[in-house]
Amino acid sequence: MEIAIIGAGVVGSTTAFQLLEQFGKRISVTVFAVEFSPSTTSDVSSGLWSPRGLNGRSPEKVLKWSKDMHDFFEKLWKSGEANEAGVSLISVTRITTNNTQRYNDLWRDVVFDHTDLDQKVIERLSQQHKRSYTSGIYFTTFTCEPSLLLPHLYNRIQAADGRIERKRIESFEDLDTFDLVINCTRIGAQKLVKDDAELKAVRGQVMRVEAPWIFDVLLDDSDNSNYIIPNMNTVVLGGTHQTNDYRKKVDANDRRFIYKGCSNLNPSLKRAEIFRDMVGLRPGRDQVRLERDLFITKRGKQLQMIHNYGHGGSGVTLSYGCAINVADIVNAIMMADTNKRKSIL
Repeated sequence: MEIAIIGAGVVGSTTAFQLLEQFGKRISVTVFAVEFSPSTTSDVSSGLWSPRGLNGRSPEKVLKWSKDMHDFFEKLWKSGEANEAGVSLISVTRITTNNTQRYNDLWRDVVFDHTDLDQKVIERLSQQHKRSYTSGIYFTTFTCEPSLLLPHLYNRIQAADGRIERKRIESFEDLDTFDLVINCTRIGAQKLVKDDAELKAVRGQVMRVEAPWIFDVLLDDSDNSNYIIPNMNTVVLGGTHQTNDYRKKVDANDRRFIYKGCSNLNPSLKRAEIFRDMVGLRPGRDQVRLERDLFITKRGKQLQMIHNYGHGGSGVTLSYGCAINVADIVNAIMMADTNKRKSIL
């Protein structure tokens, strides 16, 4: 089976990797994209495993997809490939001033050392940050820096005889010679899938700084949504979540908001050297679109498709689990084709 995958961010790359791992020589895979790491939307992400901002999505699916990715990170971390793939084990504190927010997370058994913060700790953090926190949690999980993970996946895709091609796909018509197309185009799906009114950009601006003395993640889940997330060589400060905002340039006001908010959370950041400001457009959608579809080409061919996009800011958290889901669909398609040929014979 000849398979085309559109998109070389973390969703497209994990999908290609998983298919080649599972099916080997039974398939051929070509990944098409215009942008590759370090220029993808995924590269803007800190790569923190954390299923956030997924309130409208199926809890059971999100839990399975997230756990599959957590297991994948743990495997990489234990395999000796952690440095190359950008995987780190890290402690996380999430805290909020929102009286109505409760951390009843389904995934508390997926991560390590999940604990509700007691009142004394909440009061101490409130004094330190000059905030009025109401609740919080602590746990240990993984970060996986996409600017390291993506080249690692590209190498493994090519080692498994997968092909990677820089090409702009203007229409699914461009791929009508393939047996199956998997659409992992992120916000670019707006141009290819014209009937999807749900998909919208959620602009994210972050700042990377050099602060090697910071080892723990701090997420303020209040309305201002500042966060501090260490990666291997830099620390990511964020961030913005601006719906229907398609600006790709760095905004000076957002930059000041990020720097001031994160410096209030950790005053030592005032001594950090600013490395880079980055902007990415998350593919926002109430539900991840992961389903089969059929595209009829101009010459009448029925082109089988699988959509796999709309992961919002949780592409790193969900991608490998979604890739396994895609592989299940591919397996069903291949079995149906085999049974059809047998019935003809």
